[in-house]
Amino acid sequence: MWKYRERLSYYEKLRRSLYEVLRDALERRLMKVSLIDSFYNYVREGVEYSFLDKSELKPQSKKMEKESALFNTFIVIFCEGVISPQLKNYIRFFPENAVIKKNLEYLANFSLYKRFNLNLRYFENPGFLDFIEQLLNVDYALLIQQDPTIKKRNRYSLTHFHVKIDWPIADAAEDLAKYLRYVRDNLYEHGDKVARTLQNKLFEYYGCHHSVGGRRTAGLIAAQLLRRLDCISTVFVSSCESRSMYKYSERGVSKFFLIQLNDEQITALAEREGMNVDSFKSRYLYPAEDYYVGVTEATYRHTIHSKPPEDGRLRKLKPAYSWLRLRDEFLHPKVTALNCRPISYKWIYSPSDQTQRLV
Repeated sequence: MWKYRERLSYYEKLRRSLYEVLRDALERRLMKVSLIDSFYNYVREGVEYSFLDKSELKPQSKKMEKESALFNTFIVIFCEGVISPQLKNYIRFFPENAVIKKNLEYLANFSLYKRFNLNLRYFENPGFLDFIEQLLNVDYALLIQQDPTIKKRNRYSLTHFHVKIDWPIADAAEDLAKYLRYVRDNLYEHGDKVARTLQNKLFEYYGCHHSVGGRRTAGLIAAQLLRRLDCISTVFVSSCESRSMYKYSERGVSKFFLIQLNDEQITALAEREGMNVDSFKSRYLYPAEDYYVGVTEATYRHTIHSKPPEDGRLRKLKPAYSWLRLRDEFLHPKVTALNCRPISYKWIYSPSDQTQRLV
């Protein structure tokens, strides 16, 4: 309950508001780097970009694309407060990977360290998002959190890079299973088969198949671990295998991905939104050679089987029941269209011809 805004003090509400504004700015930049910049990497190199099938956006989808250096991948953790030192055994941030000039100079492809100063790592600095972007290709995760050295001011800082997520999957699954009241004491109390199923369900809870690669596994493990804090947090994961950017937050699970639109679909959407075609393209779409692409977000909700029971009693696991359902889909405006809102675009469960069902 302490994470809900209604339960916060006045000053905590101010911090929450600041966090949400900064998170929106970070999300927009990461969405561009993950999807738009990656797409144009493929275009520039003359390599065909593999757009997602609708089946890949459905919960429990197993399909994966092969890795490619053209797709920008990363994990970014943004914490509303300060991550407790007790979690350092699992989210590994130490002085040797703190964002200071001495540590940055060891990065092979990071030239900015010569012009680096400590102010650059603070969110309010105009160059902060550019700084973040230059560090995204460093392996493992980036950690943004409230500056622990300032007690009386809400100031967010990129405090650590090369942050490893090192929490066993079994421990994360046990933590979730206890929260959902499928086990009381430990993961294996109902036998090995149930324990394996609960580990698979952990992945489903975060919108992944249990066979996914290391980056998405690390991201969802981090999201589960950060639930232990008395503040909210957000984990962004850009994955080449899925050609998507995942967002895990207090609002649930989201996936950002590219869709391909032809002239007929664009005309139908523009008419529905009361715009002319050129205005719609300039506000929502990015051009390719003979088509346009747009950024879509699919949001998911947890079902009754993946929420704590109201009576708080232990319950029996029923593997056949889904833990995640599609909630909504949006077509996002371009990152430069600051006055435009996301628009509804039902695609995942719609007929192949989108122009027949624009709702």
